[in-house]
Amino acid sequence: MSIFINRTRELSALGERYQQGKAELIILYGRRRIGKSGLVDHFLTSARGIRLLAREESKHLQLKKFSQELAVFFSDDFLATTSFSDWDSFFTYLAGKADDRFVIAIDEFPYLVKEDSSLPSIIQDHWDRRLTSSQAFLILSGSSIAMMEEMTMEHSSPLYGRRTGQILLRGLRFSDVLDYVGDLTRAVEVYAVFGGTPAYLMAVDRSRDVFYNIRHKILSFDAPLARDVEFVLRMELNEPRYYFSILLSLAKGNNRIGLIMNDTGLDKGIITKYLSTLIDLQLVKRRVPVTETKRSRKGLYSLSDNLFDFWFRFVYPSMEKIERGEGDLVLETTIHPQFAAYTGKHFEAMVEDLFHEFNQGGILPFRFDTLGNWWDKGDEIDLVALNGEEHAILFCECKWQEGVNADAELSRLREKSLAVSWNNKDRHEYFCIVARSFSLRSGADDHTLCLDADDLFRLHRQCRAG
Repeated sequence: MSIFINRTRELSALGERYQQGKAELIILYGRRRIGKSGLVDHFLTSARGIRLLAREESKHLQLKKFSQELAVFFSDDFLATTSFSDWDSFFTYLAGKADDRFVIAIDEFPYLVKEDSSLPSIIQDHWDRRLTSSQAFLILSGSSIAMMEEMTMEHSSPLYGRRTGQILLRGLRFSDVLDYVGDLTRAVEVYAVFGGTPAYLMAVDRSRDVFYNIRHKILSFDAPLARDVEFVLRMELNEPRYYFSILLSLAKGNNRIGLIMNDTGLDKGIITKYLSTLIDLQLVKRRVPVTETKRSRKGLYSLSDNLFDFWFRFVYPSMEKIERGEGDLVLETTIHPQFAAYTGKHFEAMVEDLFHEFNQGGILPFRFDTLGNWWDKGDEIDLVALNGEEHAILFCECKWQEGVNADAELSRLREKSLAVSWNNKDRHEYFCIVARSFSLRSGADDHTLCLDADDLFRLHRQCRAG
């Protein structure tokens, strides 16, 4: 099964634009390894076009490389013997071909701008004069989110107002990975470690258990993912040592700025600044209680990419042992004892994703407007769903454990729900326990749900079947 079964929305958007026959200037961006090149390549299996990969080299060498690739694509014997002298001749050539429909995808566009800062204004000129009335389909793709936004979307950019669409590519959802893996228990374990990054998921051997994959894909000094997190950070960040300290602190569970300050010794201003950058890179997220506004002072920070969380929690502190070939020891003494708790920490986010799917399918007791975590003064509820118009509220606890006593959990959940201040005098309450399996499960009624792993997988399949 191709993992691109899970990029249906993006492929559909590109395909619809391609069929319309209008000039398109699409900005495709997202952090490294997220699948931008793969998305373009898959799109080009059903559209006529070519992906041109930029490299960190001189403009002369880059234009020579593009000339050779376009000569093959357009079957142009003359171009094969010469090269574009500058970017003006490159885009003039494309404009001359643009009476026919084709896609030109320039991958790692920031490399080209780094070498020649005038490139955005050159594209603006050619787009305004000729390409905007042609059938050209131009994709500018890049991994540096901040640079792509600055070069193509900000008001000061020459390309501002020219783009016809943009796609910020994010990691795959758990529900998508569940389809890819095909088994809920295994999908939970795989997603907890490797997250939704396509490049990381494709490294997984789906015929082996999660511990085999951890040992052979992460814990060997020559494993493909042993140092990929470090590589990505050093490519993206100017001061990786401070970022490493903050990410390590977050992986240890320090989710407030004050806790990170105490753990790292860094000033509040530095931490706030660096957290903002990490959020822009989609590596960190800030959550607030579902009943609060985004500006709430109760915000908590956490790693949003599971492989980064796993790497900083288990791999980075044990790197010397891994380098000495002691990956088996790290797996046995460090990861095995903590793996259930680590997976459980991520399980509620996977249930949250499935609940959004169930919400679209009308499976839950009501269709919610908002879904998220709730906490206040030491009390926490994993998930709370709200429908403001109907005054309906669903409280949910998620337990990645076997043999959960649903009656006892429901009793505790009902008690905690009393602390949630939201339409208290006029609300319709529902309660849900999600577990890997139950030892005792209450009889179902209109206001109580108990869902085990089999139920989650069945309802997911029901939603996907339409």
